[in-house]
Amino acid sequence: MPLKRLLTIKSVTVILLIAPVLVFIIIFYFMPVFLTFAMAFTDMDYRFQWNFVGFVNFQRMIRDPLITKILFNTLFYVFTTLLCFNVGYGLLLAILTSLIPPRVGNVFRLLWLLPRLTPPVVYYLLWLGITSPYPYGLINFFLVDILGLEQYKDVYWIYAAPWAVVILANGFVGASFGMLIIGSAIKSIPIDVIRAAKVDGASLFRLIKDIMLPILKWPILFVTAYQTLSLLTSFEYILLLTDGGPGFYTTEVWALHVYHKALSAFGGWEFGYGAALSLVLVVLGLALSILYFKIFRFRELIFEPKVEVT
Repeated sequence: MPLKRLLTIKSVTVILLIAPVLVFIIIFYFMPVFLTFAMAFTDMDYRFQWNFVGFVNFQRMIRDPLITKILFNTLFYVFTTLLCFNVGYGLLLAILTSLIPPRVGNVFRLLWLLPRLTPPVVYYLLWLGITSPYPYGLINFFLVDILGLEQYKDVYWIYAAPWAVVILANGFVGASFGMLIIGSAIKSIPIDVIRAAKVDGASLFRLIKDIMLPILKWPILFVTAYQTLSLLTSFEYILLLTDGGPGFYTTEVWALHVYHKALSAFGGWEFGYGAALSLVLVVLGLALSILYFKIFRFRELIFEPKVEVT
């Protein structure tokens, strides 16, 4: 068979194999992005009737007095959950599971993966039971029956400390992801390097600070960026636990606000305004990702200068 004909057959075969994937990506990825961008400049509502309104939706967003509170809630929720659990606690779990025997570490990792594998509604019901008033709630049962703190008998923690419940519920899910990614990076560290450091008398703190953390820099950056985007766009736990309350937008975050405005009858099914809010959320996610990368690069240039050998 001629070489030219053979190449043609291979090219057609490759195109036929790739075409379904490309069609799927175009329909379910690029088209929604394009439609969202287009709707952001219209007044489309539940009747699917729309008119081009320019930047009216963005002007309305700027004039909305609630936007500042919702933006603050979003940043507070993202950074608190990220630093305390998704990255901070995930890093701690990854280091601890690397220091214990492998079989025990695998069991430990499996246990910490259970919240992530649990459906959100079931997970919500678990936290509803944990935070319910005495004698049904696990927290109040511990405080009243074990510690004897009767003043907490009727406390409903979802209303008394909504942010703590939301961050804890989401944090335990996100920490398992950080544990897996960072833990995999720890396994890639050459064992000879660690043994040499121990021979030189390095303590556990110096071993983590001077050997592990520099190698884990980019995995930590990946977890930070990925979990930031995940926290910005996910709202199911807040929706199920508090629905943005209690009270006046106490735990309302940006993604939940998009849902309330665009996909809720209470918000009026304002698809155009919801699309504009979504675009701002995308820009916020990209800005934070770029900021993380710049911070990590800056630390590399300042604290890890290159040494020229002459």
